[in-house]
Amino acid sequence: MTRLLFIFLTLFAAVPCIMADEVADSLQLDQVVVTGTRTRKLMKDTPIQTRVITTEDIQRSDATDIADLLQQELPGVEFAYAMNQQVNMNMSGFSGQNVLILIDGERLAGETMENTDFTRLNMNDVDHIEIIKGAASALYGSNAAGGVINIITKEANRPWMLNVNARWADHKEQRYGGLWGLRKGQFNNTASFQFTDIDTYMVCADMKDDCEYRNVYGRRTLNIKDKLVWRPLDNLKVTGHAGYFFRQGKESPEIPNRYRDFCGGLKGEWNISSADYLELAYNFDQYDKSDYYKEYKKDIRDYSNVQNRVRTLFNHSFASGILTVGGDYMRDYLLSYQFDNGRSYRQYTGDVFAQYDWNINKYWELIGAGRWDYFSDDHTSHLTGKLGFRYNYENFTLRGGYAGGFRAPTLKEKYSQFLMVGTLYVYGNENLKSEKSHNFNLGAEYTTGQYNFTLSANYNIVNDKISTHLPQIDVEKQRNYIQYINISRMHVFGIEATAQSQWQMGDGSVIGARIGYCYTHEQVRDGSANQYAPARPHSINVRADWDKKWNSWYSTNLCIYGRYLSSLTYTKMQMAPPFLLYDIDCEGYSIWKVQLTNRFRDAFSVNIALDNIFNYAPKHYLYNSPTTLGINLMVGVSIDIDRF
Repeated sequence: MTRLLFIFLTLFAAVPCIMADEVADSLQLDQVVVTGTRTRKLMKDTPIQTRVITTEDIQRSDATDIADLLQQELPGVEFAYAMNQQVNMNMSGFSGQNVLILIDGERLAGETMENTDFTRLNMNDVDHIEIIKGAASALYGSNAAGGVINIITKEANRPWMLNVNARWADHKEQRYGGLWGLRKGQFNNTASFQFTDIDTYMVCADMKDDCEYRNVYGRRTLNIKDKLVWRPLDNLKVTGHAGYFFRQGKESPEIPNRYRDFCGGLKGEWNISSADYLELAYNFDQYDKSDYYKEYKKDIRDYSNVQNRVRTLFNHSFASGILTVGGDYMRDYLLSYQFDNGRSYRQYTGDVFAQYDWNINKYWELIGAGRWDYFSDDHTSHLTGKLGFRYNYENFTLRGGYAGGFRAPTLKEKYSQFLMVGTLYVYGNENLKSEKSHNFNLGAEYTTGQYNFTLSANYNIVNDKISTHLPQIDVEKQRNYIQYINISRMHVFGIEATAQSQWQMGDGSVIGARIGYCYTHEQVRDGSANQYAPARPHSINVRADWDKKWNSWYSTNLCIYGRYLSSLTYTKMQMAPPFLLYDIDCEGYSIWKVQLTNRFRDAFSVNIALDNIFNYAPKHYLYNSPTTLGINLMVGVSIDIDRF
């Protein structure tokens, strides 16, 4: 691993000696982003440090879903198995319930092990992704204490477009997708579909060999979306969207579990004047789980989360800055097998927020924001604030500030009462408090020519973190149980550094390189809490690519990805009596991928990839281990029919 990094860094430093021309716009510093401030800003001018995964990054990676993409592109992000082989995300010390995932600015209903169902977030219709690390609750409310991931979907950019694509890999993995777009007059429509299928495969032949699971269970998914844009006036835009998602697991052939999502919405954007912008939106999202009994041909639903949400946003531009005000109202309904006797609960939430971006002069910008949230279930409210700054001088930018974060307890965490893994009951706690956090951050960015360097540090103090206590005995009911509780305090400290560049060579080819490093340290001051798998202290992501256009009809792209995560030791609880605590040692690992893409007339491409080229396989398959068995050959094709 050390030798490979040394070679990469040597090449990173040596390439400028042979370059011919600088590529001034290669680093996407003029990319327009909206997530950090809810106003349209160039990435280089935003006071909130934002990472963008571009269309080119997504196409180059050939990722199927967001988990594949983020692990490949970002240091400090890891997706690991949780109970029942659902997936849990950790992003720089914050788990999935503290990272808010949006699609075109809209929240998602449902959860699996308190995380979003990541399989429903396919990359087939994604234009780009904006990522904010650190507390963003002042603008986005609960669940944004650890960051925001905003997935921006595509709009048709040609009179008509039709793409079909497919990929095949080991374990009979298949992926088939399509994207159809039409732009005519005032209307723009984009429709997409994606179907995936992968078989179950065994990773650990002998469960006595300290493996936490034996099989990686397969699944089949279907994802259909449509997005219609109508522009009746030059200053008015109306967007409607609808979607359907289906996933069926292969854990139990006779009673497979099923997951469905139905969503739809309508959004209006009105540029009232050159200084005023108004946005109104309604969004519906329903996420269901069920068990299908093949013998009786019955599909029995035991979980349904339905969210209806209305929101508004208004921007007014002054000579010295931008004022943003808005509010949200949501009806949240949850029916779950995890409630006593399959009960259902509902609550209403509302919020108002305001933010002002003050451009003091050409060097300084200050930003201040505040948000008030209300939850009807227990009639509680919370006020969150943010204060930040940006300083620019020529090629140097300094960003920093304070941001409050919070996460309200979910209906599941308050009212659960169910038997987990056949031995342990989980109880909710109606007296749970909201998690409250304080995030302090400071970052610097320097750009010169085709080089870009960033360095940032953040320190988080999390109070009343929601967790579960160690197993106890319910004397009255004669059962073992754990219960959701608030633990006193958690500290998360992190450092992240990236270096990237792109060079135009004399022969017309382009070479790009990026390396990112993330350090995360977590400390929980409560030994009575049930421990979870924390973030690995060190992680490194590397990417190098070479692109060459040989003639008018043929071009090639060669890309190398590398990912290293350090070892980790943490305390875990045995999930069966006598519920002993023991230490888990997760080994560090490194996975590298080589990918070759051949493009013909910008209409047809063939992608051949070797993932895990050094044939890494874990000694023991733990929930924090990658599920690989070794080298994986992947072959994909993509055809833009309208370009022929």
